[in-house]
Amino acid sequence: MVSYEQIFENNRQWVASKVSTDANFLEKLSQDQTPDYLYIGCSDSRVPANEIMGLEPGEVFVHRNVANLVCSIDLNVMAVINYAVRYLKVKHIVVCGHYNCGGVKAAMQPKDLGILNPWLRNIRDVYRLHKDELNAIKDEHERYNRLVELNVQEQCINVIKLASVQQEYAGHGYPKVYGWVFDLKTGLLKDLKLDFEKILHDIQEIYNLTDTKWELK
Repeated sequence: MVSYEQIFENNRQWVASKVSTDANFLEKLSQDQTPDYLYIGCSDSRVPANEIMGLEPGEVFVHRNVANLVCSIDLNVMAVINYAVRYLKVKHIVVCGHYNCGGVKAAMQPKDLGILNPWLRNIRDVYRLHKDELNAIKDEHERYNRLVELNVQEQCINVIKLASVQQEYAGHGYPKVYGWVFDLKTGLLKDLKLDFEKILHDIQEIYNLTDTKWELK
């Protein structure tokens, strides 16, 4: 385990390394941020957003919580999305889950988990929506991993339901929403290839919060 004091030495080495390759690194870092990406991911310590995306500080705005959920009554994630979309003008919103997610596994256990119960119920609701597909998967590990993918999909839909996202897209053609899954065993990202425009079109009967009629291209 890395000691508390070692963290500060690591920080000094990080600064020295960055400045050695770019003398203006800290000056640029101190300027206003203009990221193109909003990344909504899991709090899991094994999934560092910037590193797996190959992006530098200042290039991705990050929100993380247990099992990468986007709940409309969670003021934290709602504030992050609103700020990213309205003020930072991000072009891309990524919801990124990961296989072997502890939050997803915990949601499928018949246990009372205290304060986690209402949070994890959102994942159980995803299972309920897709139970026929999931129950048909006999291998438990594969079933959990498929639930990880479906959870990402449903959280992407939750992002698309938001007025801020719909209105900015109607006015500027961005942001678009993407679903990814990180594979801890390979280190690779999997693009779930969700059809953003089709999802937006399909939900407009109930969730259209603009005066725009979304037409499929």
